Amino acid sequence: MKIQKALIFLCEKLENLVFPTCCLICGKLTKEILCKECKKEIYEKAIFKIERNRDAEKYFDEHIYIFEYKDKIRNLILDYKFNDKSYLYKIFSKIIIKNEKICGILKKYDIIIPVPIHKKRKNERGYNQSELIAREISRKIPNLEYRNDVVEKIKNTLPQSSLTKKQRKENVQNVYKVINKEKIVNKKVIILDDIYTTGNTVNYIAKILKEKKVKEITVLTIAKD
Repeated sequence: MKIQKALIFLCEKLENLVFPTCCLICGKLTKEILCKECKKEIYEKAIFKIERNRDAEKYFDEHIYIFEYKDKIRNLILDYKFNDKSYLYKIFSKIIIKNEKICGILKKYDIIIPVPIHKKRKNERGYNQSELIAREISRKIPNLEYRNDVVEKIKNTLPQSSLTKKQRKENVQNVYKVINKEKIVNKKVIILDDIYTTGNTVNYIAKILKEKKVKEITVLTIAKD
């Protein structure tokens, strides 16, 4: 066992020599995924808001978000979604996982579900940004099950960001459907998305989940606009 551990340690050291760690934002050589300067800048912007729902038209029970959607954070999320920087999920997931209060809340839930994107858009982009973060969170939080086979997007709609407030609400109607409903009955569920603007997407998904007897729903987003 000692020899095995020593070999693993040696392999890790050799890997770091061949592929040294760089800051995921500025590219500077560093021991972690963020250099000290970028880490300080990003963590100072984290606000960790927890808002209980008091709106009768909302179907989720709570909304947690980490940042306000502006400035550096806005640019970082846009890079993550549209500029082929899928590796940035490591930053967002780590910030969530390192916050004891947020983790304490997430540990009370059974399942984490990423907001799905249509198959065509996923093929074009190469990844679903919400899936990467949700999967990483589930790996770090005991008993929180990751499922991307519960909600499916069945229509390839226009991006919400390109629409008016009224159009956004109409744009999500009958676009998502619940599959494998037996996986979620009487479960406490987290819906994970990247940005909360009007909330129409996560609210519609919460609605169809509640119709399938989901017990409780928290929406978790990286940022709120």
